[in-house]
Amino acid sequence: MGMAGSDHTITFESFDSLTSYWLKPRSPLKWDSIFVLPPWLEVWWREFGSQGDLYLWSVKQSGTIIGIAPLLLQDEGACFLGSADVCDWSDFVIAPGREHDFFNILLDELTRKGISRLSLRHLRPDSTVLTHLVGVSEERRYNISCKVEDVSLEVDLPPTWEEYLGILNRKQRHEVRRKLRRLRETGEIDYRIIKDTEAVTDAIEFFLRFFRESKKDKETFMTTERESFFRSLAKAMAQACLLKIGILELDAQPVAAIMCFDYNDTVYLYNNGYDPQYSSLSVGLISKILCIKDSIERGRKKFDFLKGAEEYKYRLGGKEIPLHSCQILLK
Repeated sequence: MGMAGSDHTITFESFDSLTSYWLKPRSPLKWDSIFVLPPWLEVWWREFGSQGDLYLWSVKQSGTIIGIAPLLLQDEGACFLGSADVCDWSDFVIAPGREHDFFNILLDELTRKGISRLSLRHLRPDSTVLTHLVGVSEERRYNISCKVEDVSLEVDLPPTWEEYLGILNRKQRHEVRRKLRRLRETGEIDYRIIKDTEAVTDAIEFFLRFFRESKKDKETFMTTERESFFRSLAKAMAQACLLKIGILELDAQPVAAIMCFDYNDTVYLYNNGYDPQYSSLSVGLISKILCIKDSIERGRKKFDFLKGAEEYKYRLGGKEIPLHSCQILLK
């Protein structure tokens, strides 16, 4: 369904049409966040989408797509597709330079549909919401409130492992080397990456088992619904060649697992778990260290620990990125 304005068209999209825009060579759109990629959004909607109406639409000007709004409508409010418990941040997908046009069209359209409130979370400082939508909303005299709600941590990766160790403080560098040495003295260690779709099905079972066993709060978090989401997400992201499951083995026995995504030269550490029988050997932490090492060896530029201020992220060189929430009243 399309609606034409003076020089633009608004089209309601499907996940398939979003995928075709995403995969199109030389697409003008900027798909910055893994959490707005079509396979991710589709899995989330399939598993959790009963809480609102899907509102996926694009704006085209003179036949060229300038932006996509992945929204969920609830009564008179709109929020991003995705939920904060499983999606670390979100944003709109816009062609650089077209943000002002896109947001004016979006706000006109939402107002026309009777939407009076936009509740957007979580947002990185470089999100289009904070860099452009807030300004457009101020021009329109809307009531806006934004606040920092959480933090995410990331580290820029140097070209070599030794240079990475060099960015850690002396104590942490010593700790990383000591823990690796102690594990190697215990037995033969192997860290392998599983990414092909067939092997991922087995690997995700290790991951889910270790995730639940490693901490009480993780067991509580992993409801039947979320477990189904993790399985579906692993499958969809593996098919899109974005999933990496890291398995740490000690004497050929899996002892820890990491679920991460590899996109745009960044490795995103989504979640992890370990066998508590081996907790005295720090296998959970070592699996993350070896994931960073593997990322460096594959030439990745950034390692993203994602949302949450856990202590180990700081110890491994992570720098804080504030995550905001923003509410805009369209009246």
